[in-house]
Amino acid sequence: MIIDPSKSKTSDIYRTMIRCILPRPIAWVSTISEDGVVNLAPFSFFTGVTSSPPSLCFCPGRRSDTGARKDTLANVEATGEFVVNMVPEALARHMNETATDFPPDVNEFEEAGVTPAPSRVVAPPRVSESPVNFECRRIDVVHVGPDGPGGGAIVIGEIVMIHVDESVLSDGKVSSELLNPVARLGGLEYATLGERFVMKRRKL
Repeated sequence: MIIDPSKSKTSDIYRTMIRCILPRPIAWVSTISEDGVVNLAPFSFFTGVTSSPPSLCFCPGRRSDTGARKDTLANVEATGEFVVNMVPEALARHMNETATDFPPDVNEFEEAGVTPAPSRVVAPPRVSESPVNFECRRIDVVHVGPDGPGGGAIVIGEIVMIHVDESVLSDGKVSSELLNPVARLGGLEYATLGERFVMKRRKL
């Protein structure tokens, strides 16, 4: 099968991408609006960027129906701060509740039944139940594509504080087995890490 994006529907391209670019980690992003309303939403186009400065990025797409900016992006652009909370399997259903397109005045912490915890450096709260939280300040927002459905942005943030619960530590290091993060697949599918294996790198 050959797919020419210039001759395909945006929705079809999106469905192909999310079924091929996987598994994807989930950034459960908490923000606060200029009016003080707390927001919490998941994004699976997410990864680390650099370790100096420590930074990460996530990509909020525009709303598929109206093309409007999502509340998370609007809040980051307005305040410059956000928190990325990791999602272990135990929080998967709570995270999924926040994937709903609630109106901007709705507090998703309350809808999902999770607890806001104060951050140390930034204003947005952390998800208390999440074992790993990255407090971030915006470095840049790069807008990509149209101001409508299919478009989106790359939000790059500097990590200014990291919270790691001791429950996911083994010998002082974060254990992937103990963290047990949820991965996003295509459609409505999710996965856990499953079987793990080790491969040593070749040395020249």
